Formats: sequence, C-alpha cells, structure tokens
Amino acid sequence: MTTFRAAALQMRSGMTVATNVAEFERLVRDAAKQGAHYVQSPEMTGLLVRDRAQLLDNITDEAKDPLVARAARLARECGLFVHVGSTAIAVGGGKVANRAFLFGPDGERIATYDKIHMFDVDLDNGESWRESATYAPGEATLVVDLPMAALGFAICYDLRFPQLFRTQAMTGAQVLTAPAAFTRQTGEAHWHVLTRARAIENGAFLIAAAQGGRHEDGRETYGHSIIVDPWGKVLAEAAHDEPAVVVADIDVEQSRAARGKIPNLANAREFNLARAFYAETVS
Repeated sequence: MTTFRAAALQMRSGMTVATNVAEFERLVRDAAKQGAHYVQSPEMTGLLVRDRAQLLDNITDEAKDPLVARAARLARECGLFVHVGSTAIAVGGGKVANRAFLFGPDGERIATYDKIHMFDVDLDNGESWRESATYAPGEATLVVDLPMAALGFAICYDLRFPQLFRTQAMTGAQVLTAPAAFTRQTGEAHWHVLTRARAIENGAFLIAAAQGGRHEDGRETYGHSIIVDPWGKVLAEAAHDEPAVVVADIDVEQSRAARGKIPNLANAREFNLARAFYAETVS
C-alpha cells in the first residue's frame, strides 16, 4: 500500500476535557466517513488552557486520560490510524508532557512522542509564553514505519527546527507531521512558509492539523490545517480558523520521485565552519 487518504482535524479546544473529547470523536468519525486511513488531530487536543494551576487540576497520567482511551477505541471501531497530535499528560513533579499518541486500526498504541522544543517567548503584541515552566521537553525524535509510509513526528514549535525533520528524512521518513496551535500572529507570518519549506527541503509530505480561532482561555490560534506534497504544493487546506476536516490522498512514491529530482539528502556533506574578522586600521 503506497497510497492512502490522510485527514487533518482542525479544532478549537477549550477548557473542558469532555467537550474536547466529544468534538474530537465527531471529527474522527467525519474523517472516517470520507475514507481516511490516517487521521491527525492538533496540538493540545484534549485541553487548551493557559493557567498552569487549572491545567494541572484537569489532567492525569496517560493510563487514565479520557482522550487517549477514546482515541484507541475510535481507531479500532473505524479501522484507521489515529494520531493524537498532542495532549497534556501529567508526568509527576508538577511537570507535564506535551505528548503525541499513535494508535493502529486494532486500537493498540503504536508509539508516543513528547514535544522537544519549548516555546519561550515575549511577542511584540504583548503575549508571553513560557512552556518550559510547565512542560518537560522530550529528548528523542521519532519515525514510525507504517504499512503505507514512514511517518516522522513533531509538534508545533518543532516546526522551526529544520534539523529535526532532516534527521527524520535521512532515516527514510516520507511523511512528516507538525500538529500545532500556532498563535494568530506567528501563523499569519510564517505558517505557510514553514510547512511548505519543511516538505520541500526533505522531499516529503507534511501533514499539520491545527487549532483555530479564539479559545476559552483568551488565546487566538491561526487554524489553516494543511497537507503539503513533496514539491511544496498544498494538497488540502482549511483556509480559515473554524473546526473542519481536510482530506488529501497521499502517494508516497511522490516522495521518492521528488528526492530523485532534487537529491539534496543524498548530496549532503559534512563541513567545517570558517570565520574571518575585519580589523579596522586607524590612519
């Protein structure tokens, strides 16, 4: 199987886990009706809340997490691969993992991935984010070999670190992922450039399900869930910030073909850094 149908779920997760899980199920079932073999939800599918204390009060470990249980059941019932883009998981010591899950059509968990790069920034519109104050960063990138493709994992801010995707591509990943909750400001400026660039420079498909709109905790996210082919062509996009399902057919042979036309992965070389300094002379 080299061709499959992928779906990216665009959500507007809020501060009530049960409501978010119900919306996740609605969108997964919608994607299944459209013939999807693989479904991806956005970053922080299960709960999107800025207040740290409120976050910690509403999450649990993965064994008890209701979204994790629902995703496993839906994967089995619908007979598809379900990729929870991420959700907040308590890991002890007052820390949280921003963790992705992948379930197979039998409902069994295949793999998990913890977001590596923490978004610590002060934006010029007054927004301030310190993910490292709450979240424990992951330490390993992940590629999963599925029957239809090798799938690389990333989450949101990871999208800005091309070396992560290059490592995955060099080990054979044909489909890259970047489920996200991009802020409106950064999304408007960089979302399309970054998603298309990661696909082009690695000769790979990129699937990025996104959060969109104004959330209960006051934040605004950009939406525009997107699926890009290895040549940088946008195959499907939610051209808005409303909840939606975007679907595209993925032919992984196009990854091989793109890498044959632009063999930058094969042509990559190790190199040293040279640096020169100009010393101004005073006459």
